[in-house]
Amino acid sequence: MKFTEFGFVPTLEEGLESMGFEQATPIQEQTIPVILDNKDLIACAQTGTGKTAAYLLPILNKICKDPKEFVNTIILVPTRELALQIDQQIMGLGYFTGATSISVYGGGDGMGYEQQKRAIREGVNIIVATPGRLISHMSSGKFDFTRLEHLVLDEADTMLDMGFHDDILRIISYLPIKRQSLLFSATMPAKIRTLAKKILEEPQEINIAISKPSAGIDQHAYMTYDDQKGKLIRHILSNQDYTSIIVFASKKEIVKTLARDLSKSGIEAEGFHSDLEQAQRESIINKFRSKRLRVLIGTDVISRGIDIVGISLVVNYDVPPDPEDYVHRVGRTARASTTGTAITFINEKDQSRFARIEHLIEYEIEKKPLPEGLGVGPVYNPKTGRPQKPKNSRKKNYKGKRTVGTSSTKAKSSEN
Repeated sequence: MKFTEFGFVPTLEEGLESMGFEQATPIQEQTIPVILDNKDLIACAQTGTGKTAAYLLPILNKICKDPKEFVNTIILVPTRELALQIDQQIMGLGYFTGATSISVYGGGDGMGYEQQKRAIREGVNIIVATPGRLISHMSSGKFDFTRLEHLVLDEADTMLDMGFHDDILRIISYLPIKRQSLLFSATMPAKIRTLAKKILEEPQEINIAISKPSAGIDQHAYMTYDDQKGKLIRHILSNQDYTSIIVFASKKEIVKTLARDLSKSGIEAEGFHSDLEQAQRESIINKFRSKRLRVLIGTDVISRGIDIVGISLVVNYDVPPDPEDYVHRVGRTARASTTGTAITFINEKDQSRFARIEHLIEYEIEKKPLPEGLGVGPVYNPKTGRPQKPKNSRKKNYKGKRTVGTSSTKAKSSEN
């Protein structure tokens, strides 16, 4: 379906034409008519399917038809980076429409806070916000949300994983009951459906099945003990054919330790995590996007919230706990019809997790032998509760050793 078939106002169509938008993606084709019809919506679609434009375009179309200076839409997102990214898309898609927007997030200076506060008070059309900072504004000032027409929850599953459930409900308490609410999520666990029942009214439901990893991705894995991972990652990164690399780890502490260890080894790498100041985070992303930084290390926040074309290698330093997160991670490479490589490290404890990934994508991923000099890793045997060691493995016991921190921390307070 072409964008010209939706009946958008001419100014919005002009913007789409200038950006080269012609054919709608499946999520856009299915959701745009529902949103234009003013119905609540719960939509499940993974990152990279065009879901942001799926809700922005009909909202911008409505704003164009009745342009007034008041807060028309609030879009809640889990991270600052995603807030900035969506705000930039609004500026691009709505360039000819005159719609106004602002990204609202924490971590900046007092001047940034005052700028956000002034924009909200003066009636910016679209607010793209992390929950914590928006609550701060709502609690400290008198803002007029009585004419708000749209509430969007983007990456709702990630927001709930980060502990934002109560914050979301608190924000909704400030908003008019009569509004259009749209919930977008990459996955649809029970907690999402519970939230949907609380905030949506007779919603339409659209589910775009999770895609298999692109055919352009060369996927393989290594069976490795934890204390072999450091040498293995350095061996892989020594291949200069990989020019732009994302390394995924499951915990912030691993990100910090790995970034420090790689830097000491002379490998240009930086960790991206919630303890950094906003200016530092933006600097790292800008360096990586402009190819001035070769290796970016982070958690699954990067897999959902940052869209960068040209990633040649994705490394899963450990197996993600959710099989769908694997698809999101490796989907950072081979974007826009390019090719790429995805490598996963599987220790003796993560074998059943990896088996669930292979079940989801419906094929087996090649397990390569460790490079020469690294010894022998565990035998891949996910069906047994106790992974076996090969008969010719080294006598050294790797099971009790760890090279990185393992404490778990909620991201809620630091991602705002």
